[in-house]
Amino acid sequence: MWDRFLDILKKIKEVCSIFQRFYPFFFLLILCIVLTLFFPPLIEANKGERDILKDRLDAYLKTEPLLQGALIGISIRDAKTNETLYDHMGDIRLRPASNMKLLTAAVSLEVLREGYSFKTEIRTDGKQEGHILHGNLYLIGKGDPTLNPDDFDSFAEKLKKQGITLIEGNVSGDESWYDNVRLSTDMIWSDEQYHYGSQVSALTASADDDYDSGSVIIEVEPGAEGGAAKVKVHPETNYVTVVNESVTGSNDMEEDITVTREHAKNIITVDGTIPSNSEEIEERMSVWEPTGYALDLFDQALAKHGISVHGNLSAGTAPEQTEILLEHPSIPLEELLIPFMKLSNNGIGETLIKEMGKQVYGEGSWEKGLDVLSEVLPNLGMNIDALTLKDGSGISHANQIPANEITSLLYTIQRKDWFSLYFDTLPNAGKNERMIGGTLHERMFDLSVQAKTGTINGVTTLSGYLQTKKGKKLIFSIMINNMLEDLEDEGKAIEDRLAEIITNNG
Repeated sequence: MWDRFLDILKKIKEVCSIFQRFYPFFFLLILCIVLTLFFPPLIEANKGERDILKDRLDAYLKTEPLLQGALIGISIRDAKTNETLYDHMGDIRLRPASNMKLLTAAVSLEVLREGYSFKTEIRTDGKQEGHILHGNLYLIGKGDPTLNPDDFDSFAEKLKKQGITLIEGNVSGDESWYDNVRLSTDMIWSDEQYHYGSQVSALTASADDDYDSGSVIIEVEPGAEGGAAKVKVHPETNYVTVVNESVTGSNDMEEDITVTREHAKNIITVDGTIPSNSEEIEERMSVWEPTGYALDLFDQALAKHGISVHGNLSAGTAPEQTEILLEHPSIPLEELLIPFMKLSNNGIGETLIKEMGKQVYGEGSWEKGLDVLSEVLPNLGMNIDALTLKDGSGISHANQIPANEITSLLYTIQRKDWFSLYFDTLPNAGKNERMIGGTLHERMFDLSVQAKTGTINGVTTLSGYLQTKKGKKLIFSIMINNMLEDLEDEGKAIEDRLAEIITNNG
């Protein structure tokens, strides 16, 4: 229809060019006539496409048995025009799970900017004489969630190069950059033992470059059949105690390993059975009070480089009058957002919330950080009165966001100078490389989808951008709530099917 309309306009222009003097008059007159004849059919053709998409989606929602008794909000917009192409319960507030990270990432880029980095400082209130530091050493955390064993090793190595081999005083970990509230108030208590529910501290440590701050990796592999499994902790640390009650079974047995941590303690128990031919199993567990964990890794690094400490290791606030010995910047925000979004890293999300509170209001707390979100989000296309925001990661079941508000955000931020960076942080469907495909690396191989996933008990969500078979770019949000427990994988399959319908009919 559009092609025929454009051909007619071209012919009108050719005819009118014969009458050079009257060209504008003839062209406008005939154009009005043609628009009168053709515009209604064009509108109807467009409407027909939307009706097809609506019919296909409605039919699927009515016939999918796993959605019976569940709630699903769907919002689809044209990425260029902001036209709403489909709306199913799009204004109903639903739990977003990790789709909450879409908001946190956008506001972080708007407030902190892409080059922002966290700082870690080492200071002293004493004086160095020869190889002896007379006084206390302070390891001062300012929120960096990326500190890992290599960083602590580097700190110790640089202190050694400054000539220090003996610290006569104490080594203190200063976490006062943020408040001392470790967990968001609405997180389910059973989540706090795992890496995705780890405590937030201004001084913390990660096991590796996934940057799961405040957590260790428990590695379990088979031992001799009938004997105990082999269990290791990475990084090696005495801050946690592992109780190994696991057994190595025969090849035909199923793997049934569970790893738990006692509440308020750093005692981790490994239980169950691992087949003798099994590959290594990893479980990431949070630690209780991550400041002590960071101090333990720093103490190990000092010892490795031959630096002795006569005093004690403890948490403590550095006095105002201190001399700086070292300063370490984290990777910039634009790089930090890759594991945050691709791997759906909860700890980074909560750290960003507290850091925005610290930078804007001088208080590193959830309350002040969420105040920053509430003030900035209206400028990014969201109606703050329609939202309930409780954290920065989405682990809380008390967050509530309508699907239409998420797509409004995703439409509005396309005009921001940081949007291309933001877009690249989204998991890219079917891309095997972990830091490209992220949580979508094994999904929707044949679709052009870049979107944020989300999962908590009974909830699965997917929101982002896709390109249809016709080359049209759409914005979508799919939010499924109140699914039966342990059906999240089936929920992911429903999201994939909906994305396929949108791709084929959008």
